[in-house]
Amino acid sequence: MILTGLAVGAVLGIVMQRGRFCVTGMLRDIFLQKTWRSFVALLIVISVHAVGIAALTSAGVIAPTYSNFAPLAVIGGGFIFGLGIILAGGCASGTWFRSAEGLVGSWIALIFYALSASAMQTGALNWLNAGVKSYDTSLTTLPASFGVSVWFFAIPLAIGTALAARHFLVKEAAQPKVARLNGPWWRRPLHIYTAGALVGLIGVIAWPLSAAAGRNSGLGITGPSGNIANFIVTGDGAKVDWGVMLVLGLFIGAFAAAKATGEFRLRVPDATTAVRAVAGGAMMGVGAALAGGCTVGNGMVQTALFSYQGWIALLFIALGVGAGAKLWLKPSTAPVTAGTYSTEESLDQAPTSAEDKVLTPGFAVATGAVALKTAAPKTQKARPLGQGRYALDTLGAVCPFPLIEAKDVIDTLDVGEELVIDFDCTQGTETIPRWAADNGHEVTDFRQTGDAGWQIAIRKN
Repeated sequence: MILTGLAVGAVLGIVMQRGRFCVTGMLRDIFLQKTWRSFVALLIVISVHAVGIAALTSAGVIAPTYSNFAPLAVIGGGFIFGLGIILAGGCASGTWFRSAEGLVGSWIALIFYALSASAMQTGALNWLNAGVKSYDTSLTTLPASFGVSVWFFAIPLAIGTALAARHFLVKEAAQPKVARLNGPWWRRPLHIYTAGALVGLIGVIAWPLSAAAGRNSGLGITGPSGNIANFIVTGDGAKVDWGVMLVLGLFIGAFAAAKATGEFRLRVPDATTAVRAVAGGAMMGVGAALAGGCTVGNGMVQTALFSYQGWIALLFIALGVGAGAKLWLKPSTAPVTAGTYSTEESLDQAPTSAEDKVLTPGFAVATGAVALKTAAPKTQKARPLGQGRYALDTLGAVCPFPLIEAKDVIDTLDVGEELVIDFDCTQGTETIPRWAADNGHEVTDFRQTGDAGWQIAIRKN
């Protein structure tokens, strides 16, 4: 029966990879982009989950159990986890599917996430985990506290989420159309709201399948990740449960999706990104273990159960993300240099940047020597190409840094001038053209330049 976890995980990995579905980005957008649009996708997951779990519980198919709310652990753990996912560049599930896209930095974060989660669960840090959780309350869920059916919360949440989604979809339809990559339908990313609905549905299906295998829970990432590390170290086969199959399936599904759509390529981080991945991964494991779950276990499952743990953990994860964004997500002060890769292998696979070749039809290709003679540079980050065009090479930079640097550079350009951006962050295929549309800039060209490599040209308006 645990093999059903592998199948569910594979479908989840495909949906998350094709939907660029990472809760870190959803929470980060609130602080960096000042929009709640992508956060509504998380509310869609929670709403679908909530209605589905309430129906299964009412029908006697599943019997969820509820933990007592431990305020110190949930608040502190949630905040630490939020800081960690900013450093690591993705939440727990996001780190798994980005690892499947070939981001070695995500592999590093994943290793330290699994190790620290295992240390907190059964290893050297178990004393910390148990000690902080020792202070708890009798509070479990909101429905229990008010003495009402869970439907009194699930239905209003679903209605409110539907109205919020409609608001942003109407607003989206009224705005300039967001530039999309050309190609067959199956290579195009899923709309984030479609992905949210599918993730919620998968979560509903997951619970009875997991319960049938002896694991009375739904989707989860932290516990299974810790169990993998525990199994590798101890060889204890009991650790390989339905949840472990789920995360392994998530990796397999995301890899298959990335490979099939040309979005897989090994990308080795620079030293700064690698160090952040180590610190972020360790903080993710510690924080999620304390809080009783990550952005999946708490942010999708416990919230759907309307537990105090789930909603308060999500709030403090968001606050941690906001603090982390303030501390670490800033444009660089030094010029952005090409080739942040650190191995020959990744350099050999890296797509050609705009500094070497501009792919937009109708424009002359400018070599470095010619470009330097055309005009005095307005910014040290972007290289002048002549005729009011500039090239920004962000190959190797993890999200959201390609967008952060693009925003910083375009602020220095005059209206009518153009910025050509090379990037290999998959999430950038959504965030960069959407930012351009939201701010009234014109995308004059957008194309894939190779495996997991893209180039977009934006004219400032």
